[in-house]
Amino acid sequence: MEVEHSIEAVPSHKDSKLYDDDDRLKRTGTVWTTSSHIITAVVGSGVLSLAWAIAQLGWVIGPSVMIFFSLITWYTSSLLAECYRIGDPHYGKRNYTFMEAVHTILGGFNDTLCGIVQYTNLYGTAIGYTIAGAISMMAIKRSDCLHSSGGKDSCHISSNPYMIAFGVIQIFFSQIPDFDKMWWLSIVAAIMSFTYSFIGLGLAIAKVAENGSFKGSLTGVSIGTVTKAQKVWGTFQALGNIAFAYSYSQILIEIQDTIKNPPSEVKTMKQATKISIGVTTAFYMLCGCMGYAAFGDTAPGNLLTGIFNPYWLIDIANAAIVIHLVGAYQVYAQPFFAFVEKIVIKRWPKINKEYRIPIPGFHPYNLNLFRLIWRTIFVITTTVIAMLIPFFNDVLGLLGAVGFWPLTVYFPVEMYIKQKKIPKWSYKWISMQILSVVCLVVSVVAVVGSVASIQLDLKKYKPFTM
Repeated sequence: MEVEHSIEAVPSHKDSKLYDDDDRLKRTGTVWTTSSHIITAVVGSGVLSLAWAIAQLGWVIGPSVMIFFSLITWYTSSLLAECYRIGDPHYGKRNYTFMEAVHTILGGFNDTLCGIVQYTNLYGTAIGYTIAGAISMMAIKRSDCLHSSGGKDSCHISSNPYMIAFGVIQIFFSQIPDFDKMWWLSIVAAIMSFTYSFIGLGLAIAKVAENGSFKGSLTGVSIGTVTKAQKVWGTFQALGNIAFAYSYSQILIEIQDTIKNPPSEVKTMKQATKISIGVTTAFYMLCGCMGYAAFGDTAPGNLLTGIFNPYWLIDIANAAIVIHLVGAYQVYAQPFFAFVEKIVIKRWPKINKEYRIPIPGFHPYNLNLFRLIWRTIFVITTTVIAMLIPFFNDVLGLLGAVGFWPLTVYFPVEMYIKQKKIPKWSYKWISMQILSVVCLVVSVVAVVGSVASIQLDLKKYKPFTM
């Protein structure tokens, strides 16, 4: 994979009121738009699986693991934010993408490895969000069906039409040209994430009140209820689910590239990261713990699928999830789009041609045929794969496990060490390497658990029949 080298920051010949120091249009991102992007990326469908994850781990290990992942994500995100510019935090050379930062700072095979992991993870996340979006659409239909039949109808629903519908929606939104133009979608999506998180939390609290006590145990799902192997795989998979719930490092540099200067992008990103991780951790702890308290060891993989009344409130929550996932899909897909288009346009410049289409009463629309065709193909492939493997928890666990160590820990740590010239075998160097090794072990066991769970589910599933 080739990465185009950034141009050293030099005084611009263009109007400084309209253009930044790299001759690109003035960036306008603030702490709040950056926080919106992060919250949209982080508080995704992963929050719905946290009650299930805590059920696998129990009251002691479950919340402890959540706090562990939040602290790791906050710490390594702060390290990664330092890698946006090389040298001077105000005027140093910019790295426009995560992969470019790895190429510039670490070089060698690292950027190829990073590209493979990062863009596979972004593609996989789009698949996971397609599954989650369809599940929420189905939940609305099933809730209404159960309500109208008084619970007499089992209301079995195929997920395929809903995945196709979600894909059609994404084809339209995928035509947003780039990350900087979708700030409004991120803000709407962030608001939706708070909406369904509050509803899920409120319903879980109501369920606890109805039960009259907190359910669950110190060690989670007990052997006997499940086999020893299932307990082990479930525990490992839960680690992946929680890792996925905090996953956004692979798009941090891309988000940081939307921030205006001054103040420095590093300062704004660190502030936004602190706000976002703090807010999401509070939500995660409340939703995960109250969900487990409500359902105990039988907590569902998707929290909202385990509650059916009041049905209208469940419908609102699921609708909010769908709207949120439409935005979250784009937050993860846009860096992938930009990466592919940069390579293709560099090789075949004439392909990047726009046609001005007048629309009565509106601004003319600039149609880019390459962008339309390529992005439509991307959405279609993610939709088809989602229909082939519609296992919500399994897919989230695998994505979180595969991407967590290299993208959230290894590359940020190694880039920071090299950029700050931290001496080998110094106390700080040893501490950071120990952190990296511990996180590698967590990622490996989570991958094993998720793959085992997918294999078990595939034995009972026939493609395109759900």
